[in-house]
Amino acid sequence: MSHEDAAFEIHVHGDVKLRADVGFNALQDALKPLWKYAGARSLADGAASLYEDEPGIRFDPHQHLLQMCWTLQGEEDFRQQLDDLCMNLNELSAEGSQIEVTFYDADYDEEDEAEQREARDDFVLLFVGPTPEAIMRAQRDLLVEDVVNLMERHFDGAELGGVVAEIDKLFTGRFNALASSLELGKPRSPGGGTPGHGGGRRPRHLH
Repeated sequence: MSHEDAAFEIHVHGDVKLRADVGFNALQDALKPLWKYAGARSLADGAASLYEDEPGIRFDPHQHLLQMCWTLQGEEDFRQQLDDLCMNLNELSAEGSQIEVTFYDADYDEEDEAEQREARDDFVLLFVGPTPEAIMRAQRDLLVEDVVNLMERHFDGAELGGVVAEIDKLFTGRFNALASSLELGKPRSPGGGTPGHGGGRRPRHLH
């Protein structure tokens, strides 16, 4: 697939902690939505970034870590690859992680800027993880970091414990609501119980 005249330069950035049993072949299959879109025949073929100073897509088998700092040329349809990417990485991840995807308008130039035209830049923040709880934990940690960084301009960090506690309450409520909705959606056995052991089958992961 050629994207030489693509409307966007797309940058994918994030570190994903993987399970200890995940090898290169499994990771290559999980990342197929990325390297195949880029026109490569394998992960090794497509791991290099458009820019030489970016490390691209790397797998550290010793730390069980996927590292992405990778730019490619593409169109709006690249967004369709992101759902499959998240679902695939959910199956391999060991904990919740965030992935940032930035779309840069490749046609925007100095003339557009001088005439105050708006670029078509966009930013997508994704989360992956082995369970909905792990994903929510990653979302919570990022929100706490952002809020604390903002408020530390005006308050000492020691004063912000109450703010963090309120954020925790919000995420606890969200997770309880999710757990409740999943419980209500489970099929019931003729005797009124939930089939299976413990909590039943694990639901599809959020992304």
